[in-house]
Amino acid sequence: MIKTVNIKPENFKELYFPTLAEITEVQQFTEKEKWYKLSLLDGSNLGHYPGQFVEVSIFGAGEAPISITSAPNSYGSFELCIREVGMFTEMIHKMKAGDKLGIRGPFGQGFDVNELYGKDILIIGGGIGIVPLRSLINYILDHRQDYGRLIITYGARNSKDLLFPEELELWQSNPDVEFHQTVDYGDESWKGNVGVITTLIPPLDLDLKNTIACITGPPIMYKFVLLTLQSKGLQDDNIYMSLERRMKCGVGKCGHCQINHSYVCQDGPVYHYPDLKLIREAI
Repeated sequence: MIKTVNIKPENFKELYFPTLAEITEVQQFTEKEKWYKLSLLDGSNLGHYPGQFVEVSIFGAGEAPISITSAPNSYGSFELCIREVGMFTEMIHKMKAGDKLGIRGPFGQGFDVNELYGKDILIIGGGIGIVPLRSLINYILDHRQDYGRLIITYGARNSKDLLFPEELELWQSNPDVEFHQTVDYGDESWKGNVGVITTLIPPLDLDLKNTIACITGPPIMYKFVLLTLQSKGLQDDNIYMSLERRMKCGVGKCGHCQINHSYVCQDGPVYHYPDLKLIREAI
C-alpha cells in the first residue's frame, strides 16, 4: 500500500509558512550546480529522512522544491545542491553565506531505511539524481553495520558535470563501498568508463534475493535502467525509484505532480516500483 501524508488543520502553519534558514557555506560544483549548507534560525533540526525534499523560498520571488542531500544525522544543519535552471534558481545562485532563505518541509515519502535493513543496497544515480541519493548513501555509511553491500553506480554527461568530487574520491577509496562511475562522453583527461549508466550494471555480481535497487535520475533513464535490472533477474519488489522532478507545491494542492490518484509530493517522491506500476496502469 502507498503511504500518504495526513494534512491536519493544526499543521497548516507548518505546511504553508516558511521557517527562516541561514546559508552558512556555499560551494560551486559545476557551471550549473552549487552546494549549500544551511541552518534553521530557530535552532531546530530539519528532521528529514533520505529522499525527502523541502520547499525553498525567496520572499517576493517565489519558491521551488529542492531535494535534501545531507544525511539525517547532520544535526543542526542540512545541505542542498541546486541547479540553476531559471530566474528563481539564478537568484539563489547569487546568494552567499549569511543570506537567508525560507524553508517549508521536509515533505514527501523518502527511502524507508528500516525496510532496507540488512539488505545489499544498489544505488543508481544519473546526473543530478545523485543529490537525494547522497542522503541515503551517507545514512548507510553512518550505520554501516546495519546494511549489507553498498554498491554505488553514478553517471553524468561528462566529467565536468560530476557532483561532489571530493566525496566521489572517498567512496572510490572506501573498502566498504563498491563504487562505479561513468560519463556519456569522455575526453583526453577521463580515464574511467565511457557510456550511459546502464553499461555499469551488467558486470555487477548481485545477490538478487537480497539486493534492493534505489534509482534516481532523469526520466529517460528509468526505462533503460529497469530493463537492465530485469534482464539480470532483479524482481520488481526489490526496486525503489524517485520521481522528484515532478513536484511543485509540496502539499498536494496544485495538482502539478498528480499521476492518476497519486500525488508525487505526498505519496512519493520515492515509490516502491510495484506501486508505481499500478498507478500508471490505472491511468
